[in-house]
Parts: sequence; C-alpha cells; structure tokens
Amino acid sequence: MTAPCPSDAVPASATPLPADTIDWTPALALSRWLRQLLAARPEIGDWLRENAGTPIDGAKMRAFLAAAESADEITQQQALRCLRQRVMATLLVRDLAALAPLAEVVETMTLLAETTLNFALAHAQRALAERFGEPLDSRGEPQRLLVIGMGKLGGRELNVSSDVDFIFVYPEEGSTAGREDGSGVIDAYDFFNRLGKRLIAALGEITADGQVFRVDMRLRPNGDSGPLVCSLDSLENYFITQGREWERYAWIKARVLNEGCNLQPQWALALEKIARPFIYRKYLDFGAINAMRELHAQIRREVARRDMADHIKLGPGGIREIEFIAQAFQLIRGGRDSGLRIRPTLATLSALAQRRQLPPEGERELALAYDFLRRLEHRLQYVDDAQTHRLPAGEDERAAIARAMGFADWPALSAVLDAHRARVARHFELVFSEPEEAAHALTGLWQEQCDQETAFEEFTALGFRDARGAQQRLQHLRSSGRYQQLPASNRERLDSLGPRLLAAAAATRAPDATWRRGLDFLETISGRGAYLALLQQYPQALQKVGELIGSSSWAAEYLTRHPILLDELLDSRLYELATDWTGFREELQQQLLDSAGDTEREMDLLREAHHVQVFRLLAQDLAGLQSVERISDHLSELADIMLQVTLELCWGKLAKRHREQPQFAVIGFGKLGGKELGYGSDLDLVFLHDDEAPEAGQIYSRLAQRMSTWLSSRTPAGILFETDLRLRPNGDAGLLVSPLAGFRDYELNNAWIWEHQALTRARFCAGDPALGARFEAIRVDILRQQRDPETLRSEVPAMRKRMLDAHGSQSEFEFDIKQDPGGIIDVEFIVQYLILGHAYAHPDLCRNIGNIALLRLAAELGLIPGQLAEPVQNAYRDFRRMQHAKRLDGVPAARIDRSAVLRRIEAVRTLWRAVFGDE
Repeated sequence: MTAPCPSDAVPASATPLPADTIDWTPALALSRWLRQLLAARPEIGDWLRENAGTPIDGAKMRAFLAAAESADEITQQQALRCLRQRVMATLLVRDLAALAPLAEVVETMTLLAETTLNFALAHAQRALAERFGEPLDSRGEPQRLLVIGMGKLGGRELNVSSDVDFIFVYPEEGSTAGREDGSGVIDAYDFFNRLGKRLIAALGEITADGQVFRVDMRLRPNGDSGPLVCSLDSLENYFITQGREWERYAWIKARVLNEGCNLQPQWALALEKIARPFIYRKYLDFGAINAMRELHAQIRREVARRDMADHIKLGPGGIREIEFIAQAFQLIRGGRDSGLRIRPTLATLSALAQRRQLPPEGERELALAYDFLRRLEHRLQYVDDAQTHRLPAGEDERAAIARAMGFADWPALSAVLDAHRARVARHFELVFSEPEEAAHALTGLWQEQCDQETAFEEFTALGFRDARGAQQRLQHLRSSGRYQQLPASNRERLDSLGPRLLAAAAATRAPDATWRRGLDFLETISGRGAYLALLQQYPQALQKVGELIGSSSWAAEYLTRHPILLDELLDSRLYELATDWTGFREELQQQLLDSAGDTEREMDLLREAHHVQVFRLLAQDLAGLQSVERISDHLSELADIMLQVTLELCWGKLAKRHREQPQFAVIGFGKLGGKELGYGSDLDLVFLHDDEAPEAGQIYSRLAQRMSTWLSSRTPAGILFETDLRLRPNGDAGLLVSPLAGFRDYELNNAWIWEHQALTRARFCAGDPALGARFEAIRVDILRQQRDPETLRSEVPAMRKRMLDAHGSQSEFEFDIKQDPGGIIDVEFIVQYLILGHAYAHPDLCRNIGNIALLRLAAELGLIPGQLAEPVQNAYRDFRRMQHAKRLDGVPAARIDRSAVLRRIEAVRTLWRAVFGDE
C-alpha cells in the first residue's frame, strides 16, 4: 500500500512557454464550464496568463493553500475549491493547446487530490484533537487516520472530473487523551469516524465555490452498510472472513495517500502486510480469470440493460476492458512476481509485455487505445466539468469533440474510435473468452453415457491398444471418493477437461500411457481449482501436457509432483535454447530479497526456480532441441547456481559468524564434478575451508549441515537435491568440512586409488573462488603424482571387478548400459587410468573437459591408438543417450537387448584390452 512520496513534479511535456502566448481558443470553444468560470471569476484569467505556460506541481498547489493555513474552516474550504478551479482551468487550456500529454493531466489531477486531501486532513485532525485530545495507540502514541486511495486515484491516473474513492482505516482501538482537565475522552473509533465525516465534507460538500471532489466511500468493507472507518484488525478479519474476488481486484490499486505530518510509515507498512496476502496469492491464481470474467459479465449485462454501447469506459472495447486485462494478469501472477505489483495501467501492460504475457503488438495496441480513450474521456468531461463517459448525441456537440481531438469531423473521429475499441475487444476476448467445448462424442465417453461395448469401440477407434484398460481407468477415477467429494466448481472444471485430455492422448504416439499418466495428473490436481482453471482457460496448455507426459514417464511424474510448472507451458520462451543464467540469478536474487527473513518461503523459492529451469530443459529435450551433453551442461550450471545461493542464504542465517564472507568451498564430485548431471541426479559434495580462526571448524560444520538440510529437506515445493557426502576424507567417519591442508595431506598420504579416480571428476562449484583455485591446484598436484604403472594397471581393474560383481546384469541377453563390461563405467575407468598414469607427463589430462574430449586428447598424445579411440567416443555418446532415454521413460536400470549394441560393446572392450591387457 505504501509508495514513496511522489516528487512534486509532473511529467515534462514540452519546453515551457510564456503563458500569454498560449492559444485559449480550443479550450473556450469546447468548454461551457470554462467560459462560465472566467465570466464569473476574472481573476482566474489572470492566473492562467501567469501559470499556464508550465505544468502545475505540488509545490505550487501548496503555496496557494499556504495563505489559508491559519484561517477558519470556511475560508480553508473556499481556498481548496479555488485551487481546484485554477488547476482544472489550467489543465483544460494546456491539454487542448496540445501542451499537456495524458501523463501530465492524470498526474496533475492526482497531485491535486493528494494535496487537498492532506491539507484538509491535517486541519481536521488538529481541530478534533483540540476538543478530545490525540487518539492514542496501545503504546500511548498519537495515531493518524490512514486514507487509502482506490481506483484511478490509487493508480495515479485520476481523470479531470473524477470522484475520489477512499477507504478510511485507523491503526488501533483505544481512546483519546482528552483535554488537560480530563474531559473530552472518546473512543478512537468515534474520533476517526468524526474525522472521516469532516474530511468528506471538506472535499465533497457543495458550496458557492463548488466542490473539490465528489467522495465515494462504497469500496470500504461491507460498502454503504459498513462503518465509515475501521481498525487494521477489523480490516484483516474482514479480508479473511468476507473479502470477495472483486475486492481483490479493487485493492490492486489501493495506495496510502497520507503525506507529511499525516503519515506514520509504520502503520502504512502494517496495512501493506495485511492487504498483500489478500490481493496476491502465493500460487499462480488462474481461478482469478473466472472471477473477473463473471464480474465483467455483470458489467456487460448492466451496460446492455441500460443501453450503454456509447459508454467509452464500460461499453465494449472501453477503458474498463483494458484495465481488466492488466489486472487479471496481476491477480494471477502478482503473488509470485513482485514486479507486477504496480498500479498504473500502462506500466502494468509494459511489464506484462516484458514477461511475454502479452505479445508486443498487443501491448502496443492496448496502450494506444488507452491513451486515445482517456484523452477522449477528458474532452467529454471538460464540456461541463461533469463525470461523463458517454459519447454526445447532438451534431454540434459531436463536432466540437471531434475538433478537440484533432479530427476534421465526427465520422473521422468515430472511425478511429471504433478501430481502437474493436482491437481492445479482440484482446479482451483472447484473455477472457470461454474456452471451446470438446467434441460431443468425447464428452459422452468421458461422462460414461454409452454402454461398455460402445465405449470399448470408441477407445479402440481413438487408437488405444488396451481399450478395456483405458475404460476401466476412467471408471476408477469417476467412481472414486476423491472425485465424488470434489467441490462442484472443481468437478465441473475437471469434467470439461476430461474430454480434451482424451483427445490429446489420442493424438500422441502412446495414447494408453498418455491417458493413464494424464488421469493420474488430473486426479492429483483436482483439489486445486486454480490449476484446473488454467488448463480450462488455455486448451493449448493441456495439449502440451499430453505431449510431455506421453513422451516421458519421468516428465509425467515431475509435472504431477510440481503442477505449479503448468504455467511454463504458456510461456513462448519455453523452447528458447539460450538460457540467460545471469538474468536467472538476478531474478532469483530479487525474489529472495522480497521474501527476506521468511525461511520457508526462501526455501520454496529456490525449489520453484530450480523446477522451472529443469522443466524448460525437459521440454526442449523431449522436443529434440538439446543434446544430452548440452542438457547435462545446463543442469550442472543450474546446480552450481543453487549451491551458491543456498550457501549465501545459510551463511547469512548463522547466529555466529566470525567474518563477513566465509572462506568455504563446495566441491562437486561424480556427475556434478564431471558436468554430466542428469534429471534427478544426486549431488556428491565435499566441503572445504581454509580459515585459521579457532572457531572456524565449528562454524563451517554448522554451515555445511544447514546447507545439506536446505538442499534435501522436503517442503511444500518439494526438494532441491538429494546429497551424498561420503566422498569426503575418511568417508562417514571423517570431518563434515575438511581444512584444505588436511584434505591435501589425506589425498597425498592416505587416499585409496579409487579416491584419486574420483578426484579426476571433481571441481569447485560454489563458495570462495580463491579457495576454489587453491583446491584446483591441489587436485592437479595429486593427479600429476607419478604412479607405478603396474600397480595402477592392477588396482583399477580390481576396483572395476568389485563394482561389476555388485551391480552387473549377469545376463546373456540383456546389457546394462552403465554397469556391464563394455559399458559406460568401462569408458570412465579407462579415462581415469589414463589420467592417473600419464598426467605427470601430460598436464592437459587434468582438465575437466569430459570423457569424450579426454579420449580424443589421449589419442592425440599417443597414449591410446587413434583408431580405437573414436569408436569408443561414439559408443560412450550413444550409451549416454540411451541411458538418458531410459531415465526419461522411468526405467531405473538402463538395460537393453545386448544384440542391439554388440558393435559398441566390442569397441569399448577392445580399447580396455589395449589399455589393461585383460578382460
């Protein structure tokens, strides 16, 4: 609700002009109100001649009111109204002389409302406090009325003859301090109720000088039937127990208007904390579309009933429809994207285009229409200073409006107006139109309106191989207690989605699997109306769901675990290959900053951000747009970012820290270290420090424990990674965080050969880069130790045999891509042997460039025959691709028909024999 106090300046429009050079003719020709005002009050003409050359800012408004600071109430009210007359006259002249763009007009009107409100509020508060004493909060401190501006006032978009929509809230219940003699004590509610009435009268009462603004209080809790003022506690209780969807829409633009002596920032912040969770849901709230569609349908019915087609605000293609488009997206996404919690309509449209929620051309058309309609709205209101949005019926009035808009005649204006309204209506329909209904035949099949045999024939005709099983799975869902107990709205949405899922499944290569996985997915999300609303509103999203889950059981399980990812299916960037990791980091940091101090939310944000990126890569992978190697590179980069951010968050939350930045490093081993991470891979981690402070070991141990908890704990958003810390020196019996010197000593003097093999696939992932560089130097130093070739040639195959005995398939017909002789582990052991045996002479072998590149390098160095290296490189690449496909298909052990890969197996075994000389 709070916002920085605006600068008193209005948007610069043009070089200031001498006021006496400005042509008043267009303004006088259009506005009866201006002609009558100047005739009755010639002094306003003098004001215009002096001030119309530049925009009127807040300082100039306050200077005008300063003369009435010490005056009586009647004189103050007169000053407020005279200021309004001058501001309106100046805007009218500047606008029609093409000197004031829309931004200046609405900002000047907003400043007028804020200035007059705060002047009236301060004096009314002072007058009441003299009678009853200051109203005190629970700490005995004076408290002030919070005046909340709604609608266009809240959005700094006030039009020239607008009402002002207020809600009055006071901080706490209590009483006033009373007068010095102890009398005059009244309840805080009574005080603020009187204050609210005085404020309304000061601005809205019609006197001989007119009024400042009509005041509308109908947006307050319970509307006209509710109390004029309420406490923060009462407002919070109302939001929780009675707040309605249309009120969430209204509160998007809500803004505390208090300034100067009227502003108590702590209470404005308290109001914001109460209102934000009411307006914005933590999840993607696609149910808001249905609520706003229903609200707009009510408005449309009222427009039709009252014959308001010529109403440029509420009629088809009018201002309200543009506002609805902007605010619907804000309600849906504002809870997860703080950048959408903004008030001005044009700024919101721009933010939506930046996030690709609106196409650039759509944003441009809506912005141009908004500017045109708002300027037309002002010209309609300038005529008699009346809040009207209807197009005139008389020919003379129409001609005058057309000229004021810069058109030769009414037909020319009408043609442009109709084109703008048609474009707005088209964009509105794209967002709010009811989704098309599924084919009647499939609806009947979903509703089980046909007999068993007919249903069997229809499933068969759709391409299902197990038509009976598909039929039974549908029956199981519809007869389940979960389905029967769904809220009526959820069941209705689910029933509209079922036929579309059936059509989507039939369109895939594996309709049976897609149907089974799809029903599991719908059943899982059936209790979340927002997700059902998303799929109902965007049929293309359900189509993509069918494609994804039909291609991969792992994808189906992942989406079922994290249905929040459905929103990604609507993003046009889903298949963009170039991931902006820098932008990803910055956006994640901003989201974390917005939730600073809320540990649970911070953990969820990390998980949600990770899930989104994994899902994007998965979609690109299944579409055939990324190689296995590129997927692994991206997943490894993503893991590095998550480790670094987690480290920073955990360090910041330690109660005892002996330095600003930790001398701490996270080292990745295994798939993470080799940048061969796959979907759902564990992280093999080792933690190091290089800090001589006496308390360092204990502090870094707590940091490592907290990191491990943050990474692997399950929250409502799932987990980030399973972690494995057993590769540290001395395994489970060793220190959780090793001093760098101790790590070096262990690797030199106590490590097994297999631990040096693991070191070939280790790298710095997060933490202190300088410490990471020192680790890398130690790693290279260890790998470049000269070893006895015969001992190495004996121990590496011995370790390989132990792994084979534990995990090999032992099958004559099946082949385990990873574990069996001739598979992935054989290739990895060959490369590790070559590094450990020859890096002392060839330091390039220590580079962490992946097994395929290292095989190529070994061949170039003459360590292995070139004619043997290339087939193994190809075999390794193929095996990884097959293993990846099995993983996507949900097969835990990657076993295939041995006969299909005999050539690849033999290529690996041939190189093995060339290196080790045995089987």
